[in-house]
Amino acid sequence: MHPSKYDLNRQTEYIFILQKVIRVECSDRELLQAKKFRIVQRTEQRVAGLVSQEIILHPGAVAIVAVVDPEHLCLIKNRRMAVEETLVELPAGTLDVGEEPHLAAVRELREETGFAADEMIPLGECFMSPGILQEKMFFFVARGLTLGEPALEDDEQIENQIVTREEAIAMVIDGRICDAKTMVGLLLFDRLKVY
Repeated sequence: MHPSKYDLNRQTEYIFILQKVIRVECSDRELLQAKKFRIVQRTEQRVAGLVSQEIILHPGAVAIVAVVDPEHLCLIKNRRMAVEETLVELPAGTLDVGEEPHLAAVRELREETGFAADEMIPLGECFMSPGILQEKMFFFVARGLTLGEPALEDDEQIENQIVTREEAIAMVIDGRICDAKTMVGLLLFDRLKVY
């Protein structure tokens, strides 16, 4: 995401309703500045009047389907403080402000799993929870992997888990994988057959 878009305090867009142009203005009042996101009170002029809502501004993130060989993927076991569980997930991470998604994918794959990839192929993107959260998730397939040493951050407790493609999809279907980005990424990968 472009840094200026992330930092805007005022946005204007035009909505066409029944051949009539209505100017829509947004303004943000900061409530919290955290390490990886901001929470703002956003006020927007709509057709029915002013509306206000708390919004989480986030620079975006990446998730990587790491193809170890034609039959196996590298998932991770990741301790998540928010849900007090260790979840099975795709390697993933937050974009630095202004960072290109494919460069973040290369960085996060290396940091979390130790793998370097010869190819980083875009798979798709989606908003994770657009009712309250601005975060856009960018999905990639990493191929041609070479294993090195991970570079985990101090607050990360991550372990690689190599599984077959079929097992990964079965884990989504039977609920062993319950992380939304991982479910979306694996199902996209399986549907598009980017092996």
